[in-house]
Amino acid sequence: MEGWHGWDAYAPFYDWENAQTLGRKDIAFWCQLARRASGPILELGCGTGRVSAPVARVAKSLVAIDRSEAMLDRAHIRLRRSRVRSRVKLLRGDIRLLPFRRRTKFDLVMAPYGILQSLVREADLTATLSAVARVTKKGSRFGVDLVPDLLRWDEYKRHVALRGQQRARDSHLTLIESVRQDRARHLTIFDQEYVERKGSDRTTHRFSLTFRTLSIRQIT
Repeated sequence: MEGWHGWDAYAPFYDWENAQTLGRKDIAFWCQLARRASGPILELGCGTGRVSAPVARVAKSLVAIDRSEAMLDRAHIRLRRSRVRSRVKLLRGDIRLLPFRRRTKFDLVMAPYGILQSLVREADLTATLSAVARVTKKGSRFGVDLVPDLLRWDEYKRHVALRGQQRARDSHLTLIESVRQDRARHLTIFDQEYVERKGSDRTTHRFSLTFRTLSIRQIT
């Protein structure tokens, strides 16, 4: 099992779901860090550009990387609509093996919204932290956002978590969610079922997302 599984399938629904949950609650934090950076910034796991677009407005230079091509397709669209596409270099790649030459150094590396928790194996986390250390210069910052309480979530099955219109796809969505806990391995698995209705047509999209509970101590 690898933590990137499921994200291509999640891409069409990511922005719709997060607009109703996290929204823009973390944007001010990342923009504040970006304003303090005196040089280029790297964003790990940029997804659909939810953080990239506002950060690009205040950053001197931003490189954003993600493994999911489906997520990056949406990031391209978001950045164009936000009129900041020319300010961001989008890369498809693996954060465990950052594709930069040794002389490339960033003043700030951002790991928003639990992206490091998608590294479900200790070896993956170690590789990513080593890659980050290689591309940061002395005195630079590494900003990390973790969701620390995942293992305390109750397990449940087929709970209707969200429902509503999705304008981008001109459809009505219902998210039916199940949560499984593997506490021995510190893993939380979200089984997602999106039921999409367009007129009389009904389509079901199923995928799972796995996250590992981490502490700040584990990454320092």
